[in-house]
Amino acid sequence: MDNEDLMLAGAFGAASRLSPKALRLYAEQRLLVPASTDLVTGYRYYQRDQVARARLIARLRSLNLPLARIAVLLDLPAESRQAELLAWLDAQEADLRHRRELVETLSDGDKPAFGEVRTRQVVEHKFLYREQRLHVDALDDFAAESQARIRTWLNDAGLPGDGPMQVHFHGLVTRDSDGPVEVGIAFAGSVEPVDDLRIRLVPVHLEAYLPVPKAYSVFPHVLRVYDALEAWIDANKFLCTASPVEIHPGTGGADFDVAYPVVSQKG
Repeated sequence: MDNEDLMLAGAFGAASRLSPKALRLYAEQRLLVPASTDLVTGYRYYQRDQVARARLIARLRSLNLPLARIAVLLDLPAESRQAELLAWLDAQEADLRHRRELVETLSDGDKPAFGEVRTRQVVEHKFLYREQRLHVDALDDFAAESQARIRTWLNDAGLPGDGPMQVHFHGLVTRDSDGPVEVGIAFAGSVEPVDDLRIRLVPVHLEAYLPVPKAYSVFPHVLRVYDALEAWIDANKFLCTASPVEIHPGTGGADFDVAYPVVSQKG
């Protein structure tokens, strides 16, 4: 190795605009390993042709990329690296759009009127359903497939299977959060569960519900309906006792209702 091609860590750091702390970190992570280390003095030496790699690492770190991702990108050909970065940037922009959607649903400037929140008694019933963790973009397909399978299974058992479809949300379901979702139909009679179809007993309960206007029937606008219903529940001293449910079709010609099982806290 030609000594003229070697640079002390200080000079190398100045040339590559990397701090001593960064150089130590990248050496530990095997991203940028010194060409040699003096066993007596502990001085670290780098080759001049490592400066370009060091500057690339600094540029990638400025994008807030994790070191593990940088390690992969460093070893790619330039064209492949650029393609990977553009794909990553597209994903970042999509994520920002999704966050903007959610922020806009929190705006206090526009408080739409959704009509009157009502309550109704729900009788005890059996519920045949499928459950899956999913993001909101996969919800419609899962609901349609599940509804078709459940109605067919009930009909094959000689039961009507014509009740409204219920979609129970046991966690937050957004473009980034995959909460558990149950899609099912209430029924009376006897039927056996099969494959991933399950049965549970839903006890008698009171529910507060709100029909969803068509303009607010898609995500993320539907979150405004949830906000309005939850605000009414709090203001009227009710307590939610279970997860929210969307009931298709809804009342009064609405596509669906949003409902919460509740109990009154009024003394």
